[in-house]
Amino acid sequence: MAETNWAGCYSYTAQHLHQPDTVSAAQRIIAEATQIRALGSRHSFNDLADSPGDLISLAALPADIHVDADAQVVSVAAGVRYGDLAAELDRSGWALATMASLPHIAVAGAIATATHGSGDRVGNLATAVVGLELISPEGDLITLDEDHPDLPGAAVHLGALGVVTRVRLRIEPSYQVAQYVINDVPWEHALGHFDELTGAAYSVSLFTRWHADVVDQVWLKSRTGQVSLPVGVAATAAQHPIRGIDPTFATDQLGVAGPWFDRLPHFRLEFAPSAGEEIQAEYLVPREHAVAAIGAVREVAAQITPLLQVCEVRTIAADELWLSMAQGQDTVALHFTFDPRPEEVRALLPLLEEALQPFRTRPHWGKWFALGADRLAELYPRLEDFRDLACRYDPQGKFHNTFLQRTVLPR
Repeated sequence: MAETNWAGCYSYTAQHLHQPDTVSAAQRIIAEATQIRALGSRHSFNDLADSPGDLISLAALPADIHVDADAQVVSVAAGVRYGDLAAELDRSGWALATMASLPHIAVAGAIATATHGSGDRVGNLATAVVGLELISPEGDLITLDEDHPDLPGAAVHLGALGVVTRVRLRIEPSYQVAQYVINDVPWEHALGHFDELTGAAYSVSLFTRWHADVVDQVWLKSRTGQVSLPVGVAATAAQHPIRGIDPTFATDQLGVAGPWFDRLPHFRLEFAPSAGEEIQAEYLVPREHAVAAIGAVREVAAQITPLLQVCEVRTIAADELWLSMAQGQDTVALHFTFDPRPEEVRALLPLLEEALQPFRTRPHWGKWFALGADRLAELYPRLEDFRDLACRYDPQGKFHNTFLQRTVLPR
């Protein structure tokens, strides 16, 4: 296949990439394969999406989007990008409750890893799932509706249960969002008023390079047009989350209200996302430990900063999805964007994980991390249930790969 992920930091080892243009063709391919995995928009930074056999992309399938206004649910083809889904929803007067930083990611791939935006009362993307359609190892279509007992385990599926073809998501009436940026918020204020700061708007993100006594930027996204601005310096011109990069790529700021889908992400759909060549790692801690965990990271800042482009601090509401990083607990995420220096980043991660170890820190499934299966089993109360689910849906391991065997499937 000889292709890489979006950031260029992982080269797929699969032998062949199938790109069917109908669901029936995808069913035949999967039924005939020995080993196969679904490949989405290639925004995972590790080997999660790879396969020792073949890969299959559903991006060429019709981008079907059907809104059920009475049920307030949208049914969307798995390969559709969130940005495209959002624009279509807004044209019909509907919206999603949240979006990730990038609108470029495919729906099925993003929910598979509990990818998220930010907001004290906002869950990850998979919490909107009220139904799934997937192809079994035998090539059969399986439908899980909102009342199916397997859905809480299948929503964040890591590609281990089958190839998802359609997703049903909860929607709400469309709304406007205004975005503000505050610079140089003192860490003393941010940590001393952490709950007040993250609750100052519908969605709040803190951007830092850990090198100073101030948070570089605080981005606040408000659905009401009103925010409680923190101590700091209000931006008077558009900014990129990474200082020094052209802000053209970023969504509109300066308190100008606009469509929800053009403000909740940090980046515009029409441009290449983020900085491009990079390595990402993300660690999520129970909210009750957030201030202490941030303090622990600041203690090892001297080792982090030389490799770092930026770190984003976000909040996610608790949920009950088995493999969600916010399962059972309100959560604060520390998202690191590193320079593409793999050996140095790989050497840094154990140090970072050791600093965060006292806080029962869960890694993002689609980013770089060093934690092994034993530690992950301690962090996820429903992990054994997920193993049983994967065994039931794929008893022969057609959808297994090295990542799953290294993290969630060993017994």
